[in-house]
Amino acid sequence: LMWAIETGSLESAKAIIQDLLTIRADRDRYYYGMDIMFERHADIVKRLCLDAPALMPVMLDGLIWRSRVTENGQRRVNYYIKHLLVDAHGDFNKTIEWITDNQDPKLVCHPIVSIVTDMVWGRVAFRTFLYGKAWFLFTLIVFICSQAIMNHLNAGDGSGSGSGSVSGSASV
Repeated sequence: LMWAIETGSLESAKAIIQDLLTIRADRDRYYYGMDIMFERHADIVKRLCLDAPALMPVMLDGLIWRSRVTENGQRRVNYYIKHLLVDAHGDFNKTIEWITDNQDPKLVCHPIVSIVTDMVWGRVAFRTFLYGKAWFLFTLIVFICSQAIMNHLNAGDGSGSGSGSVSGSASV
């Protein structure tokens, strides 16, 4: 696969990717080459983004399984996103970073990428973002109180040295 990509044989690489990401079955078991592809080429997303961006939608489409059967006008869909979220060592994968660095708006709108980014935002990044903004809001309120309210309190007694506003500003 990497040889085909490095030599520019994109049609061959496309055929290999489609073949690896096709679900097959026999009497004993199912065969799906996704795990093997990501084990062998852990940086496949990075390589495709850099060397063959036209093959990224092909690979991402191969990570979606759609049922042939519809029930009540709906179709069952499985998204295989494990290798896009977690690398072989169990750490957070850099797939989103590589796709973002590619700067392709069509690729970012792909259903697989959308699900991965929504999952990371909703389950991991949103809380961290919210905690950071809550801390910012708290410091903003302390600053406003120290500047506005304390200045009015000290202005009434005539000896206002502004120590309340200085201590409030210093704590921020």
